[in-house]
Amino acid sequence: MSATATSGSSTPVTPQATPSDTANCTLDTCPLDSSFYMYRINLVPNVAFLAFFSCSLLAFICVYALTRRWFSFLVAMALGTVCEIIGYMGRILSHHNQWEENYFLIQIICLTIGPAFFSAGIYLCLSHIVGLFGPEHSRIPATWYPKMFIPCDIVALILQATGGAIAAIALGDGTSLDTGDNIMIAGLSFQVLTLLIFIVICVDFGFRVWKGQKVGKEAHSEPTTKPPTVSWQVKGFLAAVALSTFTIFWRCTYRVAELSRGWTGPITRRQDLFVWFEGFLISIAVAALEVFHPSLCLRENRTD
Repeated sequence: MSATATSGSSTPVTPQATPSDTANCTLDTCPLDSSFYMYRINLVPNVAFLAFFSCSLLAFICVYALTRRWFSFLVAMALGTVCEIIGYMGRILSHHNQWEENYFLIQIICLTIGPAFFSAGIYLCLSHIVGLFGPEHSRIPATWYPKMFIPCDIVALILQATGGAIAAIALGDGTSLDTGDNIMIAGLSFQVLTLLIFIVICVDFGFRVWKGQKVGKEAHSEPTTKPPTVSWQVKGFLAAVALSTFTIFWRCTYRVAELSRGWTGPITRRQDLFVWFEGFLISIAVAALEVFHPSLCLRENRTD
């Protein structure tokens, strides 16, 4: 993981940390540019994110304990929050030693794969939304949605985890990180594509529901199926799903751009971008699904 100055450049580029030459580095003896992060980690946002995701994990567990509904949703959200917790613990530990390889790998792998679990939780909700507003408005059977999107999410997760593992091995060996980096980018890109298809399908379904109800009113007749009474809880749940999908999509796009320039690229060097486009966006997604939890907003007795 070393950076090389471009041809004709008079400004030397400080090589990033490698296990062989920075084992004894401290903030007093080595420049920050030689660390894995290339900036001084700010404890405040990382501690805040750690506290938030820890509380969120407890909240998801408590909601399930009280309602006994949506167990699969609990599993997805719990796995995601655990990844976030471990990831931010890695960053907090790195604050005290920014040249420690293991802490760096813990945070980059866990924070990269964590949102894939949140995406899975969102995908689980779509089939119920279709059933609530009318399966006749969907182009495909409602039961197909989890079968379509969950496997895609698993593929994205496997690619990201595999890429992280390969990069970890390469980092330990002092060899090129390109292979692992490219596999992680492929996983994130596939996740972006899956989310984009999900968004298109949701928008299409929403438009068909609106169109069907409009046609029924214009014909002064009852629609094929009576539109459901949409409570404020259901409206909040729909808004939460939309907001969470958007923020995760935005975050994944940011990570693709970040990794596409390498682990020493200009985006990676910006701690403020990481805080806003990684930590803040994912916090919004989790908070939305936490406040408007399907177990609390949807009244059917769902236990899966």
